Amino acid sequence: MAEDEKLAGMVNITEKPPVFRKATATGSIRLQEASVEAIRMGHAKKGDVLTTARLAAILAVKDTPRLIPLCHQIPITGLEVNFEIDVGRVRATVTVTSLGRTGVEMEALTGVAVALLNVWDMVKYLEKDETGNYPETEIEEIQVMGKRKQTSNFTD
Repeated sequence: MAEDEKLAGMVNITEKPPVFRKATATGSIRLQEASVEAIRMGHAKKGDVLTTARLAAILAVKDTPRLIPLCHQIPITGLEVNFEIDVGRVRATVTVTSLGRTGVEMEALTGVAVALLNVWDMVKYLEKDETGNYPETEIEEIQVMGKRKQTSNFTD
């Protein structure tokens, strides 16, 4: 191995003090209007799409270190999952808080991604074209909307 090559590894955060941390991520899935209407009316074959996607996001946030190998296990002290239904799309927003030694943006991003994948899974029968493909379905715009670290007194 060359001298300048590094093996993958976790960052040592032992010496960092635990502080309040918060991150919000968002993303959307573009769907056919029939799928959006099925979600809105609660008529998807698999059941309540947004409740299932909310639970999936919560599990994904908690399982982020298992899914992203170099993420630390951190104490999740708060978690919000919200959805907005618009014309031709569903937007997911996940906010994660922690009193920890490292940020929570990966947890928020993972929650959004998994929520949107669950939406897709639950309406895919409506999204398929005659060849069984999904030409109009797209997960897009997954991003961190903001993050915050409180450096003293654990207050806002």
